[in-house]
Amino acid sequence: EKLKNLLELLPEHDLPEDLKSKHCKRCVVVGSGGILHGSELGPLLNQFDIVIRLNDAPVQGYTDHVGNKTTIRMTYPEGAPLSEHEYPPASLFVAVLFKGVDFNWLQAMVKNETL
Repeated sequence: EKLKNLLELLPEHDLPEDLKSKHCKRCVVVGSGGILHGSELGPLLNQFDIVIRLNDAPVQGYTDHVGNKTTIRMTYPEGAPLSEHEYPPASLFVAVLFKGVDFNWLQAMVKNETL
């Protein structure tokens, strides 16, 4: 019931056109574990067709190591980056919801309410 009510609040959307037209021939998933720190792999990671970043893996201040391209950012609400700089306008944010509190968070975001 909670999910049904929440879905009624959301506008119907599809993937952005520029993302629909991309072919994922070379994709990379960048996690938030810090293993890339010091790797200087940023330029290589930027060459992938699709760069998926997980949780609050920071980009700002680490671009030499993790690149600066973000096509999709996937996260649980509590793992979402707090800095607006981690949400490039051309990227897609995907909220991964599975707990009741996650649905409460999304509802508060859509209704501009405080949790």
